[in-house]
Amino acid sequence: MSELVAPRNWMRIGLWLVGATMAYNVIEAGVALSSGFAAGSIALIGFGLDSVIEFAAASVLLWRLAVEARGAEPETVEHAERRVLRFVGLTFLVLALYVVAQAAWTLWAQDPPEESMLGIALAAVSLVVMPLVSLGKFRAAREIGSSALRAEAKETLACSYLSFALLLGLVANAGPGWWWADPLAALLMVPWLLKEGVEGVRGEECCD
Repeated sequence: MSELVAPRNWMRIGLWLVGATMAYNVIEAGVALSSGFAAGSIALIGFGLDSVIEFAAASVLLWRLAVEARGAEPETVEHAERRVLRFVGLTFLVLALYVVAQAAWTLWAQDPPEESMLGIALAAVSLVVMPLVSLGKFRAAREIGSSALRAEAKETLACSYLSFALLLGLVANAGPGWWWADPLAALLMVPWLLKEGVEGVRGEECCD
């Protein structure tokens, strides 16, 4: 398949996927944050903030891809690549810090969230959409040789993981009433976020 698609076309595919991610993140963030604050769900609020962070990362990546699409010198493209990698890494670390702080507070205060059917529906939809988008980004990143796009694809994949953890937490809270499942589901996000954040800030993805 890759032999039938020129590198320039893969660049366009990558740009389209990043743009589509940004549009979806705007909707996802609005629904998650509004329903999360209404239900008092730390996992939903964290998921909404992840959408905001992913939107910011995708915006910076869009700039990086546009630099290469304009035919910039390799040195300019590499410089842009490293800047985007570090920015994406920082977004992972910021989200991890928020999730740990808020989940710890919820567990200490023992303040159970209310049920959120809208949140459950959002998590289910994202669990279907995000893996498909991340696979497309991984393919485009491989074809054009972009570590920054690959790193941002991992953030999209992280959104898939968060969707799964969020869905488990919300269903457990709405069903048997396990209020602690919500902050626990949020904490399950942290190891992945820290790992990708540290690698991005160090620029390890760019050197691999």
